[in-house]
Amino acid sequence: MKFTSERERILEPLQAIIGVVERRQTMPVLANVLLSVKGGLLSVTATDLEVELVATTQVTGSSDGDITVPGRKFLDIVRALADKVVVTFSVTGDKATVKAGKSRFTLTTLPASEFPSIDEINAQLAFDVEQSALKSLIDKTHFSMAQQDVRYYLNGMLLESDGKMLRTVATDGHRLALCEMELKTKPGVQQVIVPRKGILELQRLLGNEGTVAVQIGSNHVRITLGDIRFTSKLIDGRFPEYNRVIPANPNRIVTADREVLRAALHRTAILSNEKYRGIRLALRQNMLLLTAHNPEQEEAEEEVEVSYAGEEFEVGFNVNYLLDALSAVGGVEVELGLTDANSSCLVRAPGNASGRYVVMPMRL
Repeated sequence: MKFTSERERILEPLQAIIGVVERRQTMPVLANVLLSVKGGLLSVTATDLEVELVATTQVTGSSDGDITVPGRKFLDIVRALADKVVVTFSVTGDKATVKAGKSRFTLTTLPASEFPSIDEINAQLAFDVEQSALKSLIDKTHFSMAQQDVRYYLNGMLLESDGKMLRTVATDGHRLALCEMELKTKPGVQQVIVPRKGILELQRLLGNEGTVAVQIGSNHVRITLGDIRFTSKLIDGRFPEYNRVIPANPNRIVTADREVLRAALHRTAILSNEKYRGIRLALRQNMLLLTAHNPEQEEAEEEVEVSYAGEEFEVGFNVNYLLDALSAVGGVEVELGLTDANSSCLVRAPGNASGRYVVMPMRL
């Protein structure tokens, strides 16, 4: 096996897939990347058994074959080479040689037959979507995913098509984020849970131009972005019935300048309890009073002008959850829908139902 290419042509696919390569591995071959050459096309594959990334690029002077080499070492070598230098990669026995200019490196290899690969996923649902739109859906919901929760189905994101809309939903049990967009095609109905690592890797890969092809099978989701193919296992579990959590008709509606409220929450949060991050919201006629205190008996207080005409009442929330929701909403104004001190708060942009954020109350 052999190929020759300009440094940048090898560096780009390596950088695209390296995020999947774990530093600590249960199987030595998972620290490697699979290099396959066929008909002048180089494919670089990385996997952690949950997520697989494949990137392709054109090479010259090639002879077909495949081998695995240490992923991060190979990337570091290519990255450290001079710009535009021509790189020659060849395999002799169980060693791989990388030559560029006056530099020469020898790497250990493992046979390609040991490298685990995901076969065809037998897609039950397939559709195309704008990269920027899919990236926006993930950006606006990913922060609500759980981390290492015993309810394993929360450690990921729900990707759902109801035939008309594509929807992403994430929750950690204390808050929920939902964002949706209309699909141009009507692909059918499907609901799958993509694991947290897959979502974060996909978020890193997605850009703002062009379309991506989405294929959803019974056990995997596959997304093709130009020369990169992303495949992730799905979480086998039942996602909570999120519609039950979203307040249908909150009777206390507060409208505020999003940036003014966000800045006030940031300032008040400085003196909140570092562990629980609790903050109290007291509503008055066209005024919101934010207060926080901590075990050191320090206190913060902020008054924010809002549009509110209901009764006076108080409720507590985790300030970080409110700040995350406000950042995701975007726009000039934000609407908070409240019912009582024991009910969730619905955060969204006024008159816009495509992005909805639910934050559970805290007892303070």
